[in-house]
Amino acid sequence: MAASSELKPSIPYRQIRALYDDETITVYQAYCPSIALAAVDHQKLNASPDFKLGRMTWIKPSWCWMMYRCGYAEKKNQEHVLALKMKHSDFLKVLKGAVVCHGQTLSAEDRKKDVRVQWDPERGPALEMLPYRSIQIGISGAMAKWWIEEGIVGIEDVTGKAKGLWEDVIEPARAKGRKVEVEECVEKGLMPRETEYVVPEDVEGILGMQAETRRALAFATFEETRKRDMAVTDAAKTE
Repeated sequence: MAASSELKPSIPYRQIRALYDDETITVYQAYCPSIALAAVDHQKLNASPDFKLGRMTWIKPSWCWMMYRCGYAEKKNQEHVLALKMKHSDFLKVLKGAVVCHGQTLSAEDRKKDVRVQWDPERGPALEMLPYRSIQIGISGAMAKWWIEEGIVGIEDVTGKAKGLWEDVIEPARAKGRKVEVEECVEKGLMPRETEYVVPEDVEGILGMQAETRRALAFATFEETRKRDMAVTDAAKTE
Protein backbone atom coordinates (compact mmCIF):
# COMPACT_ATOMS: atom_id res chain seq x y z
CA MET A 1 0.00 0.00 0.00
CA ALA A 2 1.53 3.27 -1.10
CA ALA A 3 1.76 6.28 1.17
CA SER A 4 2.98 9.78 0.58
CA SER A 5 5.20 11.36 3.25
CA GLU A 6 2.95 14.41 3.31
CA LEU A 7 -0.23 15.66 1.75
CA LYS A 8 0.39 17.19 -1.65
CA PRO A 9 -0.65 20.80 -2.23
CA SER A 10 -3.06 19.69 -4.94
CA ILE A 11 -5.23 17.05 -3.31
CA PRO A 12 -7.70 15.11 -5.50
CA TYR A 13 -11.32 16.09 -5.07
CA ARG A 14 -12.15 12.63 -3.72
CA GLN A 15 -9.33 10.95 -1.83
CA ILE A 16 -9.22 8.78 1.29
CA ARG A 17 -6.75 10.10 3.87
CA ALA A 18 -6.18 8.20 7.09
CA LEU A 19 -3.89 7.08 9.87
CA TYR A 20 -2.74 3.54 9.12
CA ASP A 21 0.14 1.10 9.40
CA ASP A 22 1.05 -2.15 7.67
CA GLU A 23 -1.81 -4.04 9.27
CA THR A 24 -4.63 -1.65 10.20
CA ILE A 25 -6.42 1.59 9.37
CA THR A 26 -7.98 3.83 12.02
CA VAL A 27 -11.51 5.21 11.73
CA TYR A 28 -13.44 7.31 14.23
CA GLN A 29 -16.87 7.55 15.77
CA ALA A 30 -18.21 9.41 18.81
CA TYR A 31 -20.53 7.97 21.44
CA CYS A 32 -22.09 8.75 24.78
CA PRO A 33 -20.08 7.80 27.90
CA SER A 34 -21.97 4.58 28.70
CA ILE A 35 -21.32 3.12 25.24
CA ALA A 36 -17.76 4.39 24.85
CA LEU A 37 -16.40 3.41 28.25
CA ALA A 38 -17.82 -0.11 28.05
CA ALA A 39 -16.48 -0.48 24.51
CA VAL A 40 -12.95 0.40 25.60
CA ASP A 41 -13.08 -1.80 28.73
CA HIS A 42 -14.31 -4.87 26.84
CA GLN A 43 -12.86 -4.04 23.40
CA LYS A 44 -16.31 -4.59 21.95
CA LEU A 45 -18.33 -1.75 20.48
CA ASN A 46 -21.60 -3.34 21.60
CA ALA A 47 -20.48 -4.12 25.16
CA SER A 48 -23.02 -1.67 26.60
CA PRO A 49 -26.75 -2.46 26.47
CA ASP A 50 -27.19 1.17 25.40
CA PHE A 51 -25.62 0.37 22.03
CA LYS A 52 -28.34 -0.17 19.44
CA LEU A 53 -27.69 -1.96 16.17
CA GLY A 54 -30.91 -0.79 14.56
CA ARG A 55 -29.56 2.46 13.12
CA MET A 56 -26.78 3.14 10.63
CA THR A 57 -23.36 3.79 12.16
CA TRP A 58 -21.15 6.33 10.35
CA ILE A 59 -17.38 5.96 10.60
CA LYS A 60 -14.81 8.48 9.43
CA PRO A 61 -11.09 8.09 8.65
CA SER A 62 -10.62 11.87 8.91
CA TRP A 63 -9.79 13.18 12.38
CA CYS A 64 -10.78 16.74 11.49
CA TRP A 65 -14.12 15.68 10.07
CA MET A 66 -14.73 13.77 13.30
CA MET A 67 -13.96 16.97 15.22
CA TYR A 68 -16.42 18.84 13.01
CA ARG A 69 -19.11 16.22 13.61
CA CYS A 70 -18.72 15.97 17.39
CA GLY A 71 -17.65 19.55 18.14
CA TYR A 72 -14.38 18.48 19.76
CA ALA A 73 -16.34 15.95 21.87
CA GLU A 74 -18.66 18.64 23.29
CA LYS A 75 -21.91 17.65 21.57
CA LYS A 76 -24.53 15.66 23.47
CA ASN A 77 -24.19 11.88 23.12
CA GLN A 78 -20.83 12.42 21.38
CA GLU A 79 -18.76 13.15 24.47
CA HIS A 80 -16.27 10.34 23.79
CA VAL A 81 -14.34 9.91 20.56
CA LEU A 82 -13.24 6.35 19.82
CA ALA A 83 -10.44 5.34 17.48
CA LEU A 84 -11.47 2.04 15.90
CA LYS A 85 -8.82 -0.07 14.20
CA MET A 86 -9.69 -2.29 11.25
CA LYS A 87 -7.62 -4.69 9.19
CA HIS A 88 -7.05 -3.43 5.66
CA SER A 89 -8.87 -6.41 4.16
CA ASP A 90 -11.91 -5.73 6.35
CA PHE A 91 -11.94 -2.03 5.51
CA LEU A 92 -11.88 -2.88 1.81
CA LYS A 93 -14.65 -5.42 2.33
CA VAL A 94 -16.86 -2.66 3.72
CA LEU A 95 -16.01 -0.30 0.84
CA LYS A 96 -16.71 -2.97 -1.79
CA GLY A 97 -20.24 -3.31 -0.43
CA ALA A 98 -20.94 0.43 -0.66
CA VAL A 99 -23.10 2.67 -2.76
CA VAL A 100 -22.43 6.41 -3.02
CA CYS A 101 -25.42 8.49 -1.96
CA HIS A 102 -25.77 12.25 -2.09
CA GLY A 103 -29.49 12.79 -2.05
CA GLN A 104 -30.06 11.09 -5.38
CA THR A 105 -32.64 8.35 -5.87
CA LEU A 106 -31.07 4.93 -5.42
CA SER A 107 -32.05 1.92 -7.48
CA ALA A 108 -33.82 -1.01 -5.84
CA GLU A 109 -30.55 -2.96 -5.96
CA ASP A 110 -28.57 -0.14 -4.35
CA ARG A 111 -31.15 0.27 -1.57
CA LYS A 112 -30.45 -3.31 -0.53
CA LYS A 113 -26.80 -2.55 0.19
CA ASP A 114 -25.78 -2.22 3.82
CA VAL A 115 -23.08 0.39 3.24
CA ARG A 116 -23.59 4.01 2.17
CA VAL A 117 -20.80 6.43 1.32
CA GLN A 118 -20.94 10.21 1.36
CA TRP A 119 -18.20 12.56 0.23
CA ASP A 120 -18.51 15.68 2.34
CA PRO A 121 -16.27 18.77 2.36
CA GLU A 122 -13.09 18.04 4.30
CA ARG A 123 -12.34 20.21 7.31
CA GLY A 124 -9.17 21.69 8.75
CA PRO A 125 -8.25 21.48 12.46
CA ALA A 126 -10.17 24.71 13.14
CA LEU A 127 -13.14 23.19 11.24
CA GLU A 128 -12.68 25.44 8.22
CA MET A 129 -14.07 23.97 4.99
CA LEU A 130 -11.45 22.74 2.51
CA PRO A 131 -11.82 22.49 -1.30
CA TYR A 132 -11.75 18.70 -1.44
CA ARG A 133 -13.83 15.89 0.00
CA SER A 134 -13.67 13.49 2.92
CA ILE A 135 -15.28 10.06 2.97
CA GLN A 136 -17.98 9.13 5.48
CA ILE A 137 -18.98 5.47 5.61
CA GLY A 138 -22.38 4.39 6.91
CA ILE A 139 -22.78 0.75 7.93
CA SER A 140 -26.06 -1.02 8.70
CA GLY A 141 -27.79 -4.40 8.58
CA ALA A 142 -25.80 -7.60 8.25
CA MET A 143 -22.62 -5.70 7.44
CA ALA A 144 -22.89 -3.72 10.67
CA LYS A 145 -23.40 -6.88 12.71
CA TRP A 146 -20.32 -8.45 11.11
CA TRP A 147 -18.28 -5.25 11.52
CA ILE A 148 -19.10 -4.93 15.23
CA GLU A 149 -18.39 -8.59 15.96
CA GLU A 150 -15.39 -9.20 13.70
CA GLY A 151 -14.32 -6.07 11.84
CA ILE A 152 -12.87 -4.06 14.74
CA VAL A 153 -9.52 -5.21 16.12
CA GLY A 154 -8.81 -2.38 18.56
CA ILE A 155 -10.71 0.39 20.38
CA GLU A 156 -9.06 3.43 22.00
CA ASP A 157 -10.64 6.43 23.69
CA VAL A 158 -9.00 9.50 22.14
CA THR A 159 -11.29 12.09 23.71
CA GLY A 160 -8.34 13.69 25.49
CA LYS A 161 -6.77 14.57 22.15
CA ALA A 162 -10.01 16.10 20.91
CA LYS A 163 -10.39 18.29 23.97
CA GLY A 164 -6.69 19.12 24.00
CA LEU A 165 -6.87 20.23 20.39
CA TRP A 166 -9.60 22.70 21.27
CA GLU A 167 -8.18 23.92 24.58
CA ASP A 168 -4.46 24.05 23.74
CA VAL A 169 -4.51 25.06 20.07
CA ILE A 170 -7.82 26.14 18.55
CA GLU A 171 -9.19 28.34 21.32
CA PRO A 172 -5.89 30.25 21.92
CA ALA A 173 -5.39 30.69 18.18
CA ARG A 174 -8.90 32.10 17.71
CA ALA A 175 -8.36 34.50 20.59
CA LYS A 176 -5.28 35.84 18.83
CA GLY A 177 -6.78 35.73 15.35
CA ARG A 178 -4.09 33.27 14.30
CA LYS A 179 -4.46 30.54 11.69
CA VAL A 180 -4.12 26.98 12.95
CA GLU A 181 -1.61 24.89 11.02
CA VAL A 182 -1.92 21.12 10.66
CA GLU A 183 1.77 20.57 11.44
CA GLU A 184 1.44 22.37 14.77
CA CYS A 185 -1.41 20.06 15.80
CA VAL A 186 0.49 16.96 14.69
CA GLU A 187 3.65 17.98 16.54
CA LYS A 188 1.66 18.52 19.74
CA GLY A 189 0.23 15.01 19.40
CA LEU A 190 -3.31 16.35 19.12
CA MET A 191 -3.91 15.28 15.53
CA PRO A 192 -2.72 12.21 13.60
CA ARG A 193 -0.59 12.56 10.51
CA GLU A 194 -3.02 11.34 7.86
CA THR A 195 -1.75 10.35 4.43
CA GLU A 196 -3.35 9.08 1.25
CA TYR A 197 -4.87 5.64 1.62
CA VAL A 198 -4.64 3.98 -1.77
CA VAL A 199 -7.44 1.60 -2.74
CA PRO A 200 -7.67 -0.72 -5.80
CA GLU A 201 -9.13 0.65 -9.02
CA ASP A 202 -12.33 -1.35 -8.67
CA VAL A 203 -12.93 0.23 -5.27
CA GLU A 204 -12.18 3.68 -6.71
CA GLY A 205 -14.90 2.98 -9.26
CA ILE A 206 -17.41 1.94 -6.59
CA LEU A 207 -16.67 5.10 -4.61
CA GLY A 208 -16.83 7.40 -7.65
CA MET A 209 -13.31 8.65 -7.01
CA GLN A 210 -12.02 8.71 -10.58
CA ALA A 211 -15.01 10.37 -12.25
CA GLU A 212 -15.37 13.12 -9.65
CA THR A 213 -11.65 13.88 -9.71
CA ARG A 214 -11.73 14.18 -13.50
CA ARG A 215 -14.73 16.51 -13.30
CA ALA A 216 -13.05 18.64 -10.64
CA LEU A 217 -9.85 18.86 -12.68
CA ALA A 218 -11.81 19.76 -15.81
CA PHE A 219 -13.63 22.53 -13.95
CA ALA A 220 -10.36 23.84 -12.49
CA THR A 221 -8.80 23.88 -15.96
CA PHE A 222 -11.85 25.66 -17.36
CA GLU A 223 -11.72 28.28 -14.59
CA GLU A 224 -7.99 28.81 -15.08
CA THR A 225 -8.44 29.25 -18.83
CA ARG A 226 -11.40 31.61 -18.31
CA LYS A 227 -9.45 33.81 -15.90
CA ARG A 228 -6.44 33.89 -18.24
CA ASP A 229 -8.62 34.87 -21.19
CA MET A 230 -10.27 37.60 -19.13
CA ALA A 231 -6.86 38.93 -18.11
CA VAL A 232 -5.74 39.03 -21.76
CA THR A 233 -8.97 40.81 -22.74
CA ASP A 234 -8.61 43.35 -19.94
CA ALA A 235 -5.00 44.00 -20.90
CA ALA A 236 -6.01 44.55 -24.54
CA LYS A 237 -8.64 47.09 -23.48
CA THR A 238 -6.05 49.20 -21.72
CA GLU A 239 -3.64 49.35 -24.67
